[in-house]
Amino acid sequence: MDTKNERLSPAHWADETAAKIIREKGEKEQYTCASGITPSGTVHIGNFREIISVDLVARSLRDLGKKVRFIYSWDDYDVFRKVPKNMPKQEELEKFLRFPITMVPDPWDRDTSYARHHEVDVETMLPEVGIHPEYLYQAERYRASRYAEGIRKALEHRDTLKTILDKFRDEDHKIQGEWWPVSVFCDHCNKDDTDIDGWDGDWGLGYHCNSCGHSDTVDIRKAAGVKLGWRIDWPMRWEHEQVDFEPAGKDHHSQGGSFDTARHVSKEVYNWEAPVTFRYDFIGTKGIPGKMSSSSGVVVDLKDVLRVYTPELTRYLFAGTRPNTEFTISFDLDVIKIYEDYDRLERIAWKVEEAKDESAYRKARRIYELSQVDWDPKGPQIMPYQIPFRHLCNLIQIADGNIDQAVAGLESSGSGPKPEQLPGLKARAERAKYWAENCAPEEFRFRLRAPGEQAALSEAETAAIRDLRDTVIAGIGQYADDKSCAEAIYKIAEDHSLDGKALFRAAYQALIGKDQGPRLANFLRSINRERLLGILEKY
Repeated sequence: MDTKNERLSPAHWADETAAKIIREKGEKEQYTCASGITPSGTVHIGNFREIISVDLVARSLRDLGKKVRFIYSWDDYDVFRKVPKNMPKQEELEKFLRFPITMVPDPWDRDTSYARHHEVDVETMLPEVGIHPEYLYQAERYRASRYAEGIRKALEHRDTLKTILDKFRDEDHKIQGEWWPVSVFCDHCNKDDTDIDGWDGDWGLGYHCNSCGHSDTVDIRKAAGVKLGWRIDWPMRWEHEQVDFEPAGKDHHSQGGSFDTARHVSKEVYNWEAPVTFRYDFIGTKGIPGKMSSSSGVVVDLKDVLRVYTPELTRYLFAGTRPNTEFTISFDLDVIKIYEDYDRLERIAWKVEEAKDESAYRKARRIYELSQVDWDPKGPQIMPYQIPFRHLCNLIQIADGNIDQAVAGLESSGSGPKPEQLPGLKARAERAKYWAENCAPEEFRFRLRAPGEQAALSEAETAAIRDLRDTVIAGIGQYADDKSCAEAIYKIAEDHSLDGKALFRAAYQALIGKDQGPRLANFLRSINRERLLGILEKY
């Protein structure tokens, strides 16, 4: 690949956003990019869209020579409001409703809490796709009273906050009666079923619990359970962390939605201009296999996607699509097309295949760069080994699912992978094996017959298969390509007065016990000659 220092393509949305951040926030020593979520259940692939969108923008800023802080907030001090349907121990979890999520026990007994379990699931997977944020745990921060000043400021401006919140509500939903911008987890029973009794204008906040009857006046500077409502908590933390960029889903970016509210709160109460943002759309899934859905209910997460797509392909799905565009992650036959599209992008990026013009090349190269887990503009100096995903699936099935055997067959060929290309090839092979065994339609799957195992064929078909064995297969090495091999196969059909389709059907029945299979010429050339002869020896 041409590795000279080229100006970033303005066509990519991450670069456009990076330029906008610099333009609107000015030159800074460091830019802070933020993302976050409440770990109230499985962090699904739709949530991942925000994470990787921030990562892509952060990369673009770094490519411009900027220092970037990428923070990811775990809002694990939010209330545990309902038990997701795909969680185990439903009755046990229900006992902890209204608790902070960080105080709910882990129903799998693996981690210190329910929240921590979901956090660990994400934190262990993100490095696989090259994402390494700085994690902020909000329960820890609130309980250490790190936001005491921000809480007090909200109390001082509660009339202003009420006006801002009501501005975006119709008459039927405006705040009624006394309202407070804070809530309290009871010191006695841990639930948030509390009412504020009053604030002394300084640091004292009184409350009583409706669940257990406990009441107290706490010092905001020391209290563990005082928390801002999320529409105020969000902009408070923008100011606290000096956030310059944070995207949000289209539900939060709707007219008069939570981002509009937060923008006003940030400016009018916390004196901080809201971060640069954009709206990202929802993503769907299709062709989800049974094993995947049984392990996580109806929720597909990053780990599920990485079973089928390599880390680079996973990044490509998002880097190659504008955030405000809805798209679907496929697990069905479309997987083959997605791998083909990525491979073509890679060839263009490495200038192995010519782009239609310079602009198309720059766009393809930029998407490719952002799709890599660890991109070094000075290397690597060798393009990854390419093998069509469909063909790789066939090779692995020919090898009875043995990846090492399938890869060894490629290594022994004259055009096989170089040693430095093997890790990437094996990573793709692992996905091909999983997809073929768990996601591919039944007609795509096959198993080679055992030696001597015969199919029920007519006399004419049996004679043709015998001829196929003794001429084409016995001399398979003489065919330089699939075309010459296919011509020899059709010649046998003609010699036996068989329609070409009839011979193909007979061959597939003899080899894999099905009426259809992979392209026959390529299939025969991909299988060990002695193994083929052994399968057909009794015809």
